[in-house]
Parts: sequence; structure tokens; C-alpha cells
Amino acid sequence: MISASQIKDHMEVKSVDGKHIGTVDHLDGNSRIKLTKQDSRDGKHHEIPLDWVDHVDAHVHLSKKATDVQATWTDVQN
Repeated sequence: MISASQIKDHMEVKSVDGKHIGTVDHLDGNSRIKLTKQDSRDGKHHEIPLDWVDHVDAHVHLSKKATDVQATWTDVQN
């Protein structure tokens, strides 16, 4: 399992199919990653669960395709 301490603010998040998902704004607790709204097409923050992370190197790599991530991430109002 990935440790939350491996994920740093401003890291790029990529889907399993290599697409840019967003940029880490910060961790929301130890189980969710909040993405920046500046990097979002709809201008909203989105959150994804840490469980979706496959591995971390210079980027955060997810275990889901971009279409699946965007269909099931959580919109954050602020």
C-alpha cells in the first residue's frame, strides 16, 4: 500500500493510460488527495481516494483510466 507521506503538494497525477489527471493541491487526511482547481477544466477542486494510487515516483500514478477517474472522482465545493 502507498504511504500518504510519499505524496507531496504540486506533484502531477497521471492515469494508468498515461493521461494528465491533475496536480496535487494537498492531502485531505490520510485517505484522500485533493487536486488543484487551477488545473481542472471545470475550475473545481476534485478529490480522489489514496486507494487509487498504484505507485509514486516523480508523479502520482493511478491504477484507473482517465475516463474512470473523471467519472467517479468527488467534486469539492471550495
